[in-house]
Amino acid sequence: MKKLLLCTLIFACAATARGQQKQQSRGNGWWNDNPSFVVPIGEVGITARRPMKEIGMQQTRLDTVALHENIALSMADVLTFNTSIFVKQYGRATLSTVAFRGTSPSHTQVTWNGMRINSPMLGMTDFSMIPAYFIDDAALLHGTSSVNVTGGGLGGAVTLATRPADARGFGLQYVQGIGSFSTFDEFLRLTWGNDRWQLSTRVVCSSSPNDFKYRNHNKKLNILDENYHIIASYYPLDRNKSGAYHDLHVLQEAYYHTDRGDRLALQAWYIHSKRGLPMLDVNYRDENVYSNQQREETFRSVVSWERLRKHFKVGAHAGYIHTWQAYDFEQDLGNGRMEQMIRSRSTINTLYGSAEGEYYIGRKWLFTANVSLHQHFVRSQDKNVIPRKDPNTQGQGNNKQVVVGYDQGRVELTGYVSAKWMPTERLGLSLALREEMYGDDWTPIVPAFFADFVLSKKGNVVAKASISRNYRFPTLNDLYFQPGGNDSLRREHGFTYDAGLSFSVGHEGKYTLRGEATWFDSRIEDWILWLPTIKGFWTPVNIKEVHSYGVELKAGLEAMLSPNWQVGADGSFSWTPAINRGEPLSENDRSVGKQLVYIPEYSASLTGRLAYKSWRLVYKWCYYSERFTTSDNDRFSNI
Repeated sequence: MKKLLLCTLIFACAATARGQQKQQSRGNGWWNDNPSFVVPIGEVGITARRPMKEIGMQQTRLDTVALHENIALSMADVLTFNTSIFVKQYGRATLSTVAFRGTSPSHTQVTWNGMRINSPMLGMTDFSMIPAYFIDDAALLHGTSSVNVTGGGLGGAVTLATRPADARGFGLQYVQGIGSFSTFDEFLRLTWGNDRWQLSTRVVCSSSPNDFKYRNHNKKLNILDENYHIIASYYPLDRNKSGAYHDLHVLQEAYYHTDRGDRLALQAWYIHSKRGLPMLDVNYRDENVYSNQQREETFRSVVSWERLRKHFKVGAHAGYIHTWQAYDFEQDLGNGRMEQMIRSRSTINTLYGSAEGEYYIGRKWLFTANVSLHQHFVRSQDKNVIPRKDPNTQGQGNNKQVVVGYDQGRVELTGYVSAKWMPTERLGLSLALREEMYGDDWTPIVPAFFADFVLSKKGNVVAKASISRNYRFPTLNDLYFQPGGNDSLRREHGFTYDAGLSFSVGHEGKYTLRGEATWFDSRIEDWILWLPTIKGFWTPVNIKEVHSYGVELKAGLEAMLSPNWQVGADGSFSWTPAINRGEPLSENDRSVGKQLVYIPEYSASLTGRLAYKSWRLVYKWCYYSERFTTSDNDRFSNI
């Protein structure tokens, strides 16, 4: 489908209402009465040690400028233009998934305030359902680095978090975005805070009929003469059908700090979504003869406690996720009446708990430990009953009504320990061990080793390397989906290696230049792949091995042209072959030695910025190389 370039005009209305507070000897200052003031201060040089928690890690951090740049952006859009990973999406308000280093979306683990939010049914996360304005801290952990957060991230992990607003008294922020085709985006935030409490309520509402016009080059219409002979043909100007959407998100946060270094936090996030699913652009039917709609209601909540002392930190988290999803497909079979073809309903309930601790010994040792539990309860079914012959009454003309689906639960337990050591200011070493249980199946211990070394302090040149083993269990749909689930699937497993160099140079008050280059290699055995069967449906199977390898490059430049003018640019490039090294499944199997389907070999992104005082001009560009839709990499396939 042709991409739509949506030019959005942003109207920002910000109002602040501050309660008058008495001056207190600690924590309050003159800014409480003037919170909107921005006071310039002189530049201060800071020298700091590398964070011990990040020894040898390959990660990409997203700042709040990128996250809160535009109210119309979802996290899928932010990741597309600010990182080198592959974001697969079909336009605004449609399924958007993320994949690292030639792996699949189910190999990407996603956490929100410490709680994993991957669907236990599909194993993936829809990033179009995550407004960028709801995220204050985001990081990408590439390859081996994901072991420090969670297991199963054969490609990597994405960590998302919210932060206290640091408000003094009451605050109000409102942003409205208006775009073409009657597209509206609304953002409202209410805050209140003092020395102990920080409260925040955020609301995002997005809606659009999404009925843009486009020249459909996948459909050709013929012009006939009076004898019905074709005399010409043309590509029609179509309008996007069944693409309307209405999404509502509400996020409530509460934080409480004590004098003893304790912090209590609550985050609760409600989602209500109603989206039409566009039909294929080769569809010749009128929009009035079918209905293709998806609805979702999700509630996520995390309660946490942390205690911070000089040499240690401990914490505990508890959470709950409820998701209700519905998919309805109706069409007119020719009698003028809409018939329900699919009426799918899925309900997911997840309980979450975790405990963690960190302990420092001097300035050279850091020990960490974590244990977390996710208990899933999933019920998925198509409400349209299917008549099936009952063997007990065969021959008597009786059929048994069967609902297609499954009702399953699974517990997922993971434990993690690590030791990090910095014998010198230049050298850092880290050893991590993780073990997981899915149901009653345990993985072997997952080891990971990290190292980094400062080659030059002058240019902040750092060499990094890591190696790890990792596992991923089949999803509930892989095991139990009807028809096609395969309960004899083996878990995926493999080794990942990466090594790289990074640098950061600059001149105080003039410019900063940074860059990073990483090589990686990953071999995953028993890769799970869904394939068609002769019975007409698809089923997952284990293929022998997938070899993913390549290079990731990142660079950034910031320069002060004058006191009022600034210029900056960030770019990334990835080369990520993902080759099927398994055995042929049949004599006609030509997929061995070929790139996996839907995975680009090359990807790149570029963002340029020009700022004058409070005005900013931003340019964004993203590129993905060709992706194959058939496993034999046929460039002329009509699929």
